Amino acid sequence: MIESVSLTVTGMKCGGCEANVTNKLNAVDGVLSVNASSKNKEVDVEFDTEKTSLDVITDAIIDAGFTVETS
Repeated sequence: MIESVSLTVTGMKCGGCEANVTNKLNAVDGVLSVNASSKNKEVDVEFDTEKTSLDVITDAIIDAGFTVETS
C-alpha cells in the first residue's frame, strides 16, 4: 500500500541539508518520492508500506543528522 506522510524535521538550514535528507531517503528501498523544505521544516515522503516503514524513514533522517519532531 502507498502511504504519504509529512514530517516536521529540525536542523535543516539550506538547500544542501534538503539534498542530504532527500538523497538519504531516496536510498531507502520503498521510498517513492521525497520533498524536503528547510524553510517549512518539513519533509513529505511517499512510500510503499510493503517495502519500508515510517520507523525506517525516521531513522534515515536521524542518520542524516537531523531531528524528527513527534507529536
